[in-house]
Amino acid sequence: MTTDTPARLLTLLSLLQTPREWPGGELADRLGVSRRTVRRDIDRLRELGYPVQATKGSDGGYRLVAGKAMPPLVLDDEEAVAIAVGLRAGAGHAVEGIEEASVRALAKLEQVLPARLRHRVSTLQAATTPLASGDGASIAPETLTVMASTVAGRERLRFAYRAKDGTASRRLTEPYRLVSTGRRWYLVAYDLDRDDWRTFRVDRVSEPFATGARFAPRELPTGSAAEYLRRSMWGWQESYEFSVTFDAPAEFVAARLPGWLGAPEPLEDGRTCRVRGTAGGPMEWMAVRLAMAGCDFTVESPEELVTSVRELGGRLSRAASA
Repeated sequence: MTTDTPARLLTLLSLLQTPREWPGGELADRLGVSRRTVRRDIDRLRELGYPVQATKGSDGGYRLVAGKAMPPLVLDDEEAVAIAVGLRAGAGHAVEGIEEASVRALAKLEQVLPARLRHRVSTLQAATTPLASGDGASIAPETLTVMASTVAGRERLRFAYRAKDGTASRRLTEPYRLVSTGRRWYLVAYDLDRDDWRTFRVDRVSEPFATGARFAPRELPTGSAAEYLRRSMWGWQESYEFSVTFDAPAEFVAARLPGWLGAPEPLEDGRTCRVRGTAGGPMEWMAVRLAMAGCDFTVESPEELVTSVRELGGRLSRAASA
């Protein structure tokens, strides 16, 4: 019999998080308590925010259902290792829109993993070979988790950095956001030594160290970290609005274009969609990016983008003919 109430509640919660309905009698047997105690423990879980649903019947069943908020989960060893390995493996191939959230989740999970489970995660990770990006850039998951924790905790971050030309330096920063472009991770941060905003390629970062010093976030020169990264990569050129229709469903296009271009809007026929947004940088780059969607498309505006697409199409046609 489990007389320790907190331990019993954790055991009960672990059972309820299995997707099935538990008869009250079976829960009582598992916990070694009376059905009345089970009912009291269920009430305590509800007070803590866990949406436990009761069903009527001779034995009375209980199950955990979806609620308005995500309550804490109780994971066994195998589940924790599986989630950690999955998050680590996905860190370099993040799904558009949830990149930083997935890394924050990994940081929280690895912070509380016992040493024996951390060793199992590292062993499993070392036994797998990820598909490398074209330039061979790779990032240690630990680097991402340290950065994510300092972003979330508003904590100054120190690290060694290797510039494009190979120059090595050490930076003290106030990290603002992690941004994924699909192929690479970038850190947008305020560089205290240079007294200015900077973007850092995470695969060029080493020895990240959370200093413990807190800071109040500064205001970015642009509205979002993604926009700041775009401008730092392509120069602070004047942005332009665009509108493009695709001969494919919105779900197909959304899976093949970066989210910052804009969410595809399904058209009335259900077989085509339109993307509207704001972009910057060379028009030639945008023409190539649209062509990578893998379906026919029509540029509605601006006219300069129409011209760039036409010129790109002509070059590709001549290359194919040759």
